Amino acid sequence: MTRSIIELTTTPEDHRIARLAAAAIGLSLIDAAIPLPLPGIKPGLANIVTLIVLARHGWGTAVWVSVLRVVAGGLLLGHFLSPGFFLSVAGAAASLLVLGAVSRLPARAFGPVGWSVCAAFAHIGGQLLLARLWLIPHDGLFLMTPFFAVAALAFGIINGLIAARLLAEPPVAAPEPPDAEHPA
Repeated sequence: MTRSIIELTTTPEDHRIARLAAAAIGLSLIDAAIPLPLPGIKPGLANIVTLIVLARHGWGTAVWVSVLRVVAGGLLLGHFLSPGFFLSVAGAAASLLVLGAVSRLPARAFGPVGWSVCAAFAHIGGQLLLARLWLIPHDGLFLMTPFFAVAALAFGIINGLIAARLLAEPPVAAPEPPDAEHPA
């Protein structure tokens, strides 16, 4: 029996996406550990990474980082394919769609803080819509909307300000991966 070895070739873009996704996943894990008074309300720290990726590398890379974050976060937190996972997918998808639109608006009117607030509202909107259609088929669910809206506004502003501050710094050059032909 012969064994075949599959060798994957990676690009610097793959390495960049992996590093950014790892940062977002780490922040998601921290997010999950923060106790908050209402279920479903979280700071959304990983969205800071998404905003930076969007500003520096574009929407396509931001989508990759978000997808990897949601899937890996679901696996690491033990809720992959659970209702919570699908709520996370719905929120991420809604916020990415809105970010795709608002990132095209004039930068003087809409920067990281505006993007973050819009994404936060879209995220909670996507989650509420999925919860209403699938988990809680009753309009009473929308009585929670003011609490979620206040949290989305507050955390959207805070995360946007953090992202804007980090974007003002020059990007850190990533180390080059070791050459396969000349291992370290």
